[in-house]
Amino acid sequence: MLLKIQTGQNNPILRKKSEPVKKLTTEIKRLIFDMFQTMRVKDGLGLAAPQIGKSLRIIVVNAGYDICIINPQITKSSEEKEVQTEGCLSLPETYVPVQRYKEIEVKGLNEKGEKIKLMAKDLLARIIQHEIDHLDGILIIDKKL
Repeated sequence: MLLKIQTGQNNPILRKKSEPVKKLTTEIKRLIFDMFQTMRVKDGLGLAAPQIGKSLRIIVVNAGYDICIINPQITKSSEEKEVQTEGCLSLPETYVPVQRYKEIEVKGLNEKGEKIKLMAKDLLARIIQHEIDHLDGILIIDKKL
């Protein structure tokens, strides 16, 4: 099922810190499936649960293959940062320069509830950082240089 994308810089769900997922239920698994489907149809590179109205710490990423991270945490980051222009499904027609770490290590759970640790660099690292910002109520306009 396609999910409605929440939009607007003053949307309360987009400005709230999301709650950790405590248990991987059938409902959560269905939500993740629907998030992947919605991300693809909307041509997004990533999608966070708050963007579809759910205040949960879940992100999905299109990296040429599907990545789901539940309760993601960045555990390491490079000293090197890079500025690139970013857009966002929740802020249509808005593109701003954002500085992000070039490489990160992130841990969390996958859609099966298994612990994962992922090393990401360049575009993948940028997408993951962008989506984690959504989980903390941060939008790209807040990071504009």
